[in-house]
Amino acid sequence: MPLPAHPRIAFLASPTADAQAALSQLLAKHEQHAPDDADVICALGGDGFMLQTLHKHGARGLPVFGMKLGTVGFLMNQHNPSELLARLHAAEPAVLRPLEMTATTEAGGVFESLAYNEVSLLRQTRQTAHLRIHLNGQVRLDELVCDGALVATPAGSTAYNYSAHGPILPLGSSVIALTPIAAFRPRRWRGALLRADTAIKLEVLDAYKRPVSVTADSHEIRDVIEVTIRESLTRTVTLLFDPEHNLEERILNEQFVT
Repeated sequence: MPLPAHPRIAFLASPTADAQAALSQLLAKHEQHAPDDADVICALGGDGFMLQTLHKHGARGLPVFGMKLGTVGFLMNQHNPSELLARLHAAEPAVLRPLEMTATTEAGGVFESLAYNEVSLLRQTRQTAHLRIHLNGQVRLDELVCDGALVATPAGSTAYNYSAHGPILPLGSSVIALTPIAAFRPRRWRGALLRADTAIKLEVLDAYKRPVSVTADSHEIRDVIEVTIRESLTRTVTLLFDPEHNLEERILNEQFVT
């Protein structure tokens, strides 16, 4: 849905000095609105702050325009406070669908969380993790000995997934990446590309001796025995990008960085 001619903007900023200074500069020119009353959110910070914003306000269904005022800004536009309204109206949307994670702990607790980038399992001690991988109710890998494993969305495929030698996924590809982290056995297994609607279950073997934690973006849960992951069927968020720096082009460019 296109923005109104004079959109109500909710400005949100990370606590860093640069982001707070940029917020003050923007509020001198534009009226501040609460997210409940806004047409669009303008997030000032880095990718970490963008993910916080999506987790906190994603259910509102508002488009989010980010400006980079942090260390990493793959999900952000360049910081330029001039002509903000024109940039908002010219921006191209990128619709992201998060992963839904359900984790069961050794103590019997059940925790749910969303992940816009990735869900990652990691060993908690010097002992390697032993994982069993189920896809749509069928065991596909009986035992993966590793430091961990992760499941990444297309938008998150250029982050931790790429650092773990996983593939970069185009937006709109309807696939997700299952990537091992430092796999020891089977040593040659490099992961899998899966349909986005695949139901993934990662079972932790010998969890007492080999404890494992899981993190959905920044939400960590320790001592898990089972984690299920699938793409959300109901939740989406829309990010807005300057036409010359749209997210699809960034993902493509990332594959040719030398």
